[in-house]
Parts: sequence; C-alpha cells; structure tokens
Amino acid sequence: MIRLSAILALLLAFAVAASPAAADEVRVKDLGRFLGWRDNALVGYGLVTGLAGSGDSPHSEVTQQALKNVLGRLGANVTPDQVQSRNVAAVIVTATLPASANVGDRLDVTVTSIGDARSLAGGTLLMTPLLGPDQRSYGLAQGSLVVGGYRFDSNYNVQQRNFPTTGIVPAGATVETSVESTLLGRGNELTFILKDPDFTTAIRIAEGIDQALGPGTAKVRGADAVEISTTAGEPDLFRLISRVENVSVQPDALARVVINERTGTVVAGGAVQISSVVISQGDIRISVSIDNQASQPAIYGGYSSDVRSLIVTNTKLAVSTGDDDAVVRFPNTTVADLAEGLARLHVDTRGVISILQAIKAAGALHADLIVQ
Repeated sequence: MIRLSAILALLLAFAVAASPAAADEVRVKDLGRFLGWRDNALVGYGLVTGLAGSGDSPHSEVTQQALKNVLGRLGANVTPDQVQSRNVAAVIVTATLPASANVGDRLDVTVTSIGDARSLAGGTLLMTPLLGPDQRSYGLAQGSLVVGGYRFDSNYNVQQRNFPTTGIVPAGATVETSVESTLLGRGNELTFILKDPDFTTAIRIAEGIDQALGPGTAKVRGADAVEISTTAGEPDLFRLISRVENVSVQPDALARVVINERTGTVVAGGAVQISSVVISQGDIRISVSIDNQASQPAIYGGYSSDVRSLIVTNTKLAVSTGDDDAVVRFPNTTVADLAEGLARLHVDTRGVISILQAIKAAGALHADLIVQ
C-alpha cells in the first residue's frame, strides 16, 4: 500500500509554480448558436404491428380503439371486441426537426410503448403523423423497428436484455412541412447565444468580430449574448454569418473539478490551481478479530432435551500506528501536476478523489468541486 508521505514526496518533484496554460483558440460557431436557429421537438401517437404475441393485452382499451380506427380508415368495420390480438402495441413516436430541414428530408424516430407490451422486436410502425407544439403535422413516420434488446418468457421464466419496449426507425420519418428560422431581430441585428454564459468570453467574441468585420460591428449584450450589426462589414447576410462563425477566440475556462464517486471518475482543467498547503498524515490501522466457540455440555447417561449448546464469542481489538507519519508542505501547483504525480505512483482514482476533497475543504483548491 502506497503511503501518503511517498505520494506527496513525489508530487513535490513535479509541482512547479507556473501560470495557467493558455487555452487553444476555438471557432465562434463551436461556442454557441445564433438566436432563432434551433431544433424543434415532434411527437405522435401510433401503432406497431407484427409482434409475435408480445404486444398489448386485450385489456388495453386504448390499443383496441386505435386499431379499430386504423382498420376503419382502411375500409374494415370492426368493433374493439372483435380484435383480440397481442400482435399490436400502442406507441408514442418522437423525433427532432432540425432548423435546416426541408420537405422530403428523412429523420430518425424513437418509438416507445405506452401499454403493457412485453417487446416491440420485429414490429412495424404504421403511418404516424408527427406534430409540433402548435399541433400542426410536420412529418410522417413509418417503417420497421430496430430494437436493441429482447424478452422471452415461458412458464414464469423470463430472459430479458436491455429494454425491448423501446426501438428506433432509422430515417423512418419524412418531413412534410419545413420550418423557417428567423435570425434577424427587430433592428435587423444578429444575436449570438453562448452555450456557457461568461462575460470574459463574450467580450473576446465581440473583440474578435470587430477585428474581422470592423470596429463597432459587435456589442456585448450580457454574459450569454453578443449582438452583431448587419449594416457594417459584409452586406450579404449568409456570408456575414459564415465569417462570424469562423472567427477564432480564446474562451475563458471555468475552474471546475468534477468528481463522480459512483464510477471513480475525476475530470478537471489542467490549469486549476492549488495553493500551498500543509498535510499531516498519520497511518493508523484498526483490526477486529472475532473467535466464535461452541460449548457443548456432556450429559451423563444419555440425552437431555432441556440442555442446549452455548456459543461463546471472543472479540479482539488491535490498534497499530505506522512508523512513517509525516507532515508535508508543498508549494503552489496545479491539478494537472497532482494527477501526473499520482498516476506515476499508480494511485487509484478514489485515492485522488479523497485528496482533492481534503484540499478543497482546506480552502486550497481554487475551483468549483462538483460531486456527482
């Protein structure tokens, strides 16, 4: 077992008092989007047929009524009582309509069961209108399902892998109505929205746009928005958008350390600073040993029903202290230096997590510690 004193000794060899490393430049298009350019959610209700007895039970009135309506539109007049098949399942169909979708484009759709179907494997989705929030139909979905799982049951024995009540239809929807994106505001200006709001990054984006298109073209409207004038620089709107998207800036990185204790994962920026701290390490080990013994009394002359064995438990507690206790001080360094030193010593991730949590509690870790 590696001692903390040895870890800190090696860390001192790697720790350097260095300024944060400069982040690489990133294109503006990778830092956010233009206001008005967005995806749109679509949803529909339909039926999946062709299931091998794994669909909704005859007790599902919604499924029986939906199947009656479908058959009625196809010219077959039946009552719900006349349909007693488990080869059909009622489903919800969802898709995402991109801002640049045109009529005739294909979309992937996700199909999920809303009844008591056991599996959608082998099913085919019937023609399903996909509606937007305004209740208008923007697409039609139909096709064979791809299900990444299965379920088989017989005589109360069940074998299941993943979730067979959810599937996808690749390119299963056709766009019937396109969506027009409004990019210009009331004053014919463009607004760029940052994914991660930050005043420093917004100012750098505005300065980069001014250098590319001329002074006064961009104006910071907040930590999350940069307003771009369309009257200066490039007269063509789409060429202007292209030039803005390809402006390279250096975003200001937030100091964060993300810890996932369930998986033992630590993610941190390499320039996250750790101030000079003192760590006192004492190696104390406590061991508890239990010895159970049975006392069986001997009865002269045979067996007695009112005599039972007695279990005697002896517990021993041992406390030992290590010989290499240490108090170690190390100068300013970064999380990258810490991770490099611990990795060379083959310290497991949970050990790194414990050290980072202790340094944060001491006020020496200058970053947000996010524990998931």
